[in-house]
Amino acid sequence: MVLKLSNFINLPSHQIGGFDHGDVYNSNSWVYVAHPALGSIEVFDGVKETFIKSISGCPEASGVICAQSEGFIFGASRTSGKVLIISAAKGTILRTVSAGSKPNGLAWDDSHGVLLVADIGDFCARLIDPWRGIVMRTVTLPGRPRWCKYSPRSGVFLICVRDPSGYITLSPKTGELGQLTRLSSQWPHGLDIDENKNIAYFACDGGKIIALDIDKGVEIASLDIPSVPDVTWFNPRKKLLYTALPKLGLILSIDTEKMSIIQQLNTEEGAGSFAFDQGRQRLYSFLPKSCKAAVYFEI
Repeated sequence: MVLKLSNFINLPSHQIGGFDHGDVYNSNSWVYVAHPALGSIEVFDGVKETFIKSISGCPEASGVICAQSEGFIFGASRTSGKVLIISAAKGTILRTVSAGSKPNGLAWDDSHGVLLVADIGDFCARLIDPWRGIVMRTVTLPGRPRWCKYSPRSGVFLICVRDPSGYITLSPKTGELGQLTRLSSQWPHGLDIDENKNIAYFACDGGKIIALDIDKGVEIASLDIPSVPDVTWFNPRKKLLYTALPKLGLILSIDTEKMSIIQQLNTEEGAGSFAFDQGRQRLYSFLPKSCKAAVYFEI
């Protein structure tokens, strides 16, 4: 179970800056990645390994996620305070929604059709109806939010909070906010969930990966990592967790059954973001210096 390099895909170049979050639309294998340096969202075909287009009008693009069944791509623009709702099949903007001062983290609840937008400007979470293009609720958070994720089994969003350090839960139906739960390592950043076991994996700036039983709210395992993490994805087929370490230019592959590192993949210094195609077992690392996407596959 190792990642092997397949190819590189050229992306639009920039002088300074890099890329932010990305996601894959499973139906056509298109990968969407935020490009804050150019104020755009880049689109490429992950299977054909070819660049498709740039979607402009997303200044300081940050969070990007896909609602698979609905065929939506959501892209957050910190500068404009808006979220773009994009046709995943065509790569065209359907509508935009005003979503606070600096929308950043995004999470999708496919059970209720609710988009969570975490704002790093006013420290609020907003629940959005993407079909009507409206904010249904605004909830004040206890601190600066980071990444977030929906737990289908628990029926709540999990939101990482930098300071005070920990995580909170938010109900998409009622807007009820849970109490802040502290973790044994500071400043949780990356987050993904094993939906079968309802285990959350927090990648913390304090230098640990923490596995947490969401039902009980209890940490069940942890692992020391060698640097500050960023984007984190769980691979349910292989029971692996991938975490980017941008300062070292690495992606760690972690065996979640043994909570041990099985591979340290060299990417590029500053490469903190990647996307993972679970169906095709392909990982796309976004390289800020060479302005490319490195394509890897699991073998």
